[in-house]
Amino acid sequence: MIQWLYNEWNTLALKYSEDEELISTYWDEIKTHYNSKSRHYHNLSHIYNMLLQIEVLESSIINYDLCRFTIWYHDIIYKSTKKNNELKSAEFAKNRLKPLDLDEKSIEIVQKLIKSTQKHELVLRENDDNAYVLDLDLSILGSNWDTYKKYTDNIRKEYAIYPDFMYSSGRKKVLAHFLNRDTLYFTDYFRNKYENQARENLKREFELL
Repeated sequence: MIQWLYNEWNTLALKYSEDEELISTYWDEIKTHYNSKSRHYHNLSHIYNMLLQIEVLESSIINYDLCRFTIWYHDIIYKSTKKNNELKSAEFAKNRLKPLDLDEKSIEIVQKLIKSTQKHELVLRENDDNAYVLDLDLSILGSNWDTYKKYTDNIRKEYAIYPDFMYSSGRKKVLAHFLNRDTLYFTDYFRNKYENQARENLKREFELL
């Protein structure tokens, strides 16, 4: 997985800069952040799964590279006790993408896409790129129960600082928020593939809390 991710990062970044040392530094930085011991779900495996899935959607996405940069950086800053992770990740991405010679409009798009993952609501509607990014981020919800259960266990580990009664209360609010939406996914592709299973998983988790 790591070698695949390394190749993916290099291939993408080298399209925008010939500075191999800078790109290598960015890669080391990405690894360091996502491999933090406090991360049990928001780690490189999460990035790997999103990047794998986006490959089959390339023909449906307008700004394919920008969506991939978004995936790389959307959780680069992550602390379970903070509520501004997405905002800080967006700013982090801006500072890294400027030296890669992305134009200001492209960087702004990446920032908006990252920020949209905070509340999982669309902020860009001129095409379906934002919808695909959000659906990719929540694709884990539609996995089989064993995989979903492992995901919830890893999320719980990231919130280990909180006692069960606090965690359960907060988690139930999150689950209820998603269950009360008309659809969990914005695109037909993900709705058809994951919606029913995702709702079953969320309801089952809610009942177990």
